[in-house]
Amino acid sequence: MRWTVALLLPLLAMPAALADADQDQDRARAAVEQGRALPLRTILDRAAARFPGQLLEAELEEEHGRLVYEIKLLMDGGRVVKLHYDARTGDLLAVKERGTEKDRRP
Repeated sequence: MRWTVALLLPLLAMPAALADADQDQDRARAAVEQGRALPLRTILDRAAARFPGQLLEAELEEEHGRLVYEIKLLMDGGRVVKLHYDARTGDLLAVKERGTEKDRRP
């Protein structure tokens, strides 16, 4: 019986996680429709042009009162690079490499 409960607990939490994802998606869509953010595709195209790598994660966050796209890429050699783009203008704000001392501003 314990095994059944242990297997079901993650499934019970899943609807809440899906609801959060839906809310995030709705918030991002509204920001694009209101002109407060560029479409994610635009940002991903800009990132790919300068930083060819495999997309790991993309998030739209609010930082210091402005919307910022945070893009995580897996680069050659296993490096993980985190890019921060101003969501409204598409300007690259920061480049951070995990596992190194580098934290560059463009």
